[in-house]
Amino acid sequence: MRAVIQRVSQAEVKVDGNVIGKIKKGLVVLLGVEDEDTEEDVRYLVRKISSMRIFEDEEEKMNRSISDIGGALLSISQFTLHADTKKGNRPSFTGAAGPARAKIYYDQFNSLIEEGSIPVQTGEFGAHMEVSLINDGPVTILIDSKNK
Repeated sequence: MRAVIQRVSQAEVKVDGNVIGKIKKGLVVLLGVEDEDTEEDVRYLVRKISSMRIFEDEEEKMNRSISDIGGALLSISQFTLHADTKKGNRPSFTGAAGPARAKIYYDQFNSLIEEGSIPVQTGEFGAHMEVSLINDGPVTILIDSKNK
C-alpha cells in the first residue's frame, strides 16, 4: 500500500459539486492499494500514520502526532499511486488492486484509524473527486508498506 500524507490546515472533497468530506487541522491521506497488499499492510500504515510526529510542538519542532493535536483525517482512495511509468508516456495501472479488493482495504484502513480515536472523513470510493486543501508547511510524506 502507498499513502501520500499531507499536513493541512483545512481540506475538503467534493463529488458532483457537493462537499462530502471536510476537515480542519489534520492530515489528507491519499491511499493506493496494490494487488499484493494484505491486512498487515493496512495495519502498518495505520500505525505509521497515527503515530507519525509531523505537527509542531511549542518549540516549533515536528514532535506531535495527529492524535496529540486533536486533528482529523481526510481519506481519499487513489489507485493512480500505483502507476507504472517505466514504458512510454501512458501510465499502466496493472499493479493496482481491483476495485472490490481495494475497497475492502480502504474501508478497513478508515475503520482502524477511527478506532484510534481519530475522526475520519472520506471521499467516495471509485468516484471522480475534487480535493481542495491548504498544505501546512508544506509537509508531504510518501509511505510505502513494502519499504518497511
